[in-house]
Amino acid sequence: MSGHSKWASIKHKKAIVDSKRGKLFTKLARAVTVAAKEGGGDIDGNPSLALAVQKARDASMPKDNIERAIAKGTGAGADTAALETMLYEGYGPGGVALLIEAVTDNRNRTGADVRHALSKANGALGEPGSVAYNFDKKGVIVVDGERYSEDDLLVAIDAGAEDIVREDGEAWEIITEPSDLTAVRAALEAAEIAIENAEVTQRPKVLVPVDEETAAKLLRLIDALEDYDDVDAVHANFDVDSEVLERLMSAS
Repeated sequence: MSGHSKWASIKHKKAIVDSKRGKLFTKLARAVTVAAKEGGGDIDGNPSLALAVQKARDASMPKDNIERAIAKGTGAGADTAALETMLYEGYGPGGVALLIEAVTDNRNRTGADVRHALSKANGALGEPGSVAYNFDKKGVIVVDGERYSEDDLLVAIDAGAEDIVREDGEAWEIITEPSDLTAVRAALEAAEIAIENAEVTQRPKVLVPVDEETAAKLLRLIDALEDYDDVDAVHANFDVDSEVLERLMSAS
């Protein structure tokens, strides 16, 4: 598995562990609320809400929490009306491109927090459009590369997946359009394919190789950004040897 793919996989597993501290649940609930606010509370008729709810379920968020978040999004509360999604673009150590997704009720506060974290790490906040072209918004489903063959996964193509990519023998990545992720996931589950991770993410078009020292600085920056309550996700286009990455993340 490439270093970048391994980073995404480890991040997902770490997020499930972090959910015990409650912070992840808070972020997931806000994402559900915003999706319901923007597209309505009907999961079947609101693909963005369906994805947000599935992500919450994957993290074992209680059903009552999810329902409250949906109700909050479809209500008329002032705090809900103030919530909005933001996308910040910037650069980290080694010239690595960063896309930072946030949900906030105060864009000035969140913008200042993001700028501070980047500056402290010798990075910089960029103008809109400065790095977004380096990424494609895609659905990505990860399954075990040793347990399943490509033939086992052809049901995903039949359900609308764009591609099935092998990651160094350790995993398969099934790539979809964001709107097709739910249907492709359902087809795989119906075929009794165990899913390790499924999400809509910003997939880098080109990866920037970095050494261990730079990777360590990047991981510290990403952790600092994700520690802010308003920051929902950080996407980066760096790549590093997978063994180096695993060692760095296990030490963090």
